[in-house]
Amino acid sequence: MADFDLIVIGSGPGGYVAAIRASQLGQKVAIVERESLGGICLNWGCIPTKALLKSGEKFESLGHLKEYGLSASGATFDFDAIIQRSRGVAATMSKGITFLMKKNKIEVIEGSAKLEKGAAAPRVVIDLKAGGSRTVEAKAVMLAVGARARSIPQIGLEADGDRIWAYREALAPKTMPASIIVIGSGAIGIEFGSFYRALGAEVTVVEAVDRIMPVEDEEVSKAAQKSFEKRGIKFRLGCKVTKVSKGGKGVQVAIETDGKAETLEAEVCISAVGITANTDGIGLEALGVNMDRGHITIDGHCATNVKGLYAIGDCAGAPWLAHKASHEGIHAAEYIAGYKTPNVVSPIAGCTYAQPQVASVGITEQGAREAKREVRIGRFPFRVNGKAVAAGEVDGFVKVIFDAKTGALIGAHMIGHEVTEMIQGYVTAIAMEATEEDIHGIVYPHPTMSEAMHEAALDAYGRTIHL
Repeated sequence: MADFDLIVIGSGPGGYVAAIRASQLGQKVAIVERESLGGICLNWGCIPTKALLKSGEKFESLGHLKEYGLSASGATFDFDAIIQRSRGVAATMSKGITFLMKKNKIEVIEGSAKLEKGAAAPRVVIDLKAGGSRTVEAKAVMLAVGARARSIPQIGLEADGDRIWAYREALAPKTMPASIIVIGSGAIGIEFGSFYRALGAEVTVVEAVDRIMPVEDEEVSKAAQKSFEKRGIKFRLGCKVTKVSKGGKGVQVAIETDGKAETLEAEVCISAVGITANTDGIGLEALGVNMDRGHITIDGHCATNVKGLYAIGDCAGAPWLAHKASHEGIHAAEYIAGYKTPNVVSPIAGCTYAQPQVASVGITEQGAREAKREVRIGRFPFRVNGKAVAAGEVDGFVKVIFDAKTGALIGAHMIGHEVTEMIQGYVTAIAMEATEEDIHGIVYPHPTMSEAMHEAALDAYGRTIHL
């Protein structure tokens, strides 16, 4: 007889949410965690980085007080206090997960798990943190093991806790660096670059392709670069990093651009070149689990090819986002419990919490063109939005993409102040298959920056009012 209905391995935003939902559905659930409840997201990712970014934003805003008729002098920052606040936020959130596990009667097993062949589902052998081991069985096992920062040791790009950092080292450094080279201009690289620049560090971002934030709409990408450059962040685009080495009191990054070699120097280098799924050493090979470029292959209900084994979140492939993991976790938990849930596919927004913020969902303009889709595109700048002007947050714009034949909203892209809080409106619209008529008919509150969302949709059909 199985010990549990469901065993979840990993307690990040996919794993703990799945465990809670399964418990709500009457399942007997255990969750296995080798570090801290909440996983990377709550402890070393999404949450603590936002705490750092808020401190940076607050400090940087002090340099613009005159624009609001205010004045102050002698503003400084306590770097240790900023880091400790961030760590405190992470600790608070992790304690919250502990409470939720108790509330939902989920057994937490601290240790590292490995899978072996079982009956209804793979057997889970746990190397306990407290010592010894424990073997448990369940009707279903869900892998929510996440991912870690990718390293490239052959060129020296490997975190050492000293001069070469990945996200963990960048979140809790001992001292504030005077200069930083960030390798990679995705969300992680841009957010760390934004934070450290806000506190005065000289920041250079190196990117292999010819524009920053390459997954974003090209128009947004170019606007973001201009905004970041205004803040003093430097960019080296179309560069191949050939070697990272330490010397003296800093780090040297050798690059090649159009065949020309050059060496950049800084006090610290941050590696933000992607992630590697935590799929090694847990017994997947012996079970014959299907893999695709290091990630676990799943179907529309997050099931693997092995009976009773499911996988969600980062370990199951892109997009590598916490909210995608949570969505998959809930879906899989309901499916395992016997509920006939809709397919897991749903529009997923991407968010970058720099200054300015970037948020997007659905297809990009270039993606639509490459797919030979006939589209209608609307734009609206924040510089003529009343709330944005009053708040002094006029940088950026909203861009929407409609299918010209059906009128369906198929993409939305934003750059500006707090746009990560606005994008969900478009996510909902796409999920509900809204057309331009639906969005045109919505009454947006005034004055709000969200009015730009309405105006952008109007602009796509030549109906914009305030431009």
